[in-house]
Amino acid sequence: MSLETLRVGFRNGWQTTWILGKVIFPVTLIVTLLSFTPLLDWVVRVCQPFMGWLGLPGEAAIPLVIANVLNLYAGIGAILSLELTVKEVFILAMMMSFSHNLFIETVVSSKVGVRASVVVLVRVGLAVLSAVIINVSWGGGAEPAQYGFLPDKGAVELTGWLEITVHALQTALMGIFQLAMIVFPLMIFIQWMKDLKFLDVFTRWMQPVTKTLGLSPNTATALSAGLLFGLAYGAGLIIQAVKEDHLQKRDIYLLFIFLVACHAVIEDTLIFIPLGIPVWPLLVIRLVIAAILTIMIALLWKRIDTKRDQPSEGVRHEI
Repeated sequence: MSLETLRVGFRNGWQTTWILGKVIFPVTLIVTLLSFTPLLDWVVRVCQPFMGWLGLPGEAAIPLVIANVLNLYAGIGAILSLELTVKEVFILAMMMSFSHNLFIETVVSSKVGVRASVVVLVRVGLAVLSAVIINVSWGGGAEPAQYGFLPDKGAVELTGWLEITVHALQTALMGIFQLAMIVFPLMIFIQWMKDLKFLDVFTRWMQPVTKTLGLSPNTATALSAGLLFGLAYGAGLIIQAVKEDHLQKRDIYLLFIFLVACHAVIEDTLIFIPLGIPVWPLLVIRLVIAAILTIMIALLWKRIDTKRDQPSEGVRHEI
């Protein structure tokens, strides 16, 4: 690996961390502060009447809200404090896998031109739809859930706004640090692959996948990064791809529709193992639903573009 590769990769890593950090830091700070206010309890009380439609008890609103306001670790930590059945835990896990860390990941998505309303609609809509389908179609899972060991990453006992503010600042800074620890080596690795022309080969390998989803071939790298590393890190590569590969609006939207439904598939799947539920169905359902949704929207988008390009049938030209 040459010094020029390291220099360009480091520069791209710094630019990406700066762009995403300006979003992640304030959002994490604000959300962490709000989590220590009565607002969270109020949101839970508002959500409780709807839980029955999803096959969940009222208190299940707590991990759902926490997972969307904070992250999956905090949401799972909240599940461990509840006495639920296997079916109820599975429904919660499916909903949280589709919709979590909603504030940060929605704002990050908007940085590449995707409307926040689209991101929220897709994620929350898929979470609710999956819960209803599982509740109606699965007759089992009535036995009590047996939880395994899980490190506690969400519970923090603090008193006084000074301690809370310091904790919020530490959380926000840690979020930037964790982002940088992924983005910098990832960007250097991507630049190294570019120098070796490996990305051209990788793009050809991914063409059947991107073609099936209705995506352009040059979205392959960003798609893989989002699947493996998560939405925020995928966004970093998409930001770079928009500059270098001139991704069209259609590709950006389709790519993010797929990724908001299914990203960080390894971490977001393994993290649910301590809940004592089957995790392979979580992965398979996410992948299948994300693929079907993306293909359907791609076909609809293509049909709309085709109709727009066709001349009106009622127009006649007279000489």
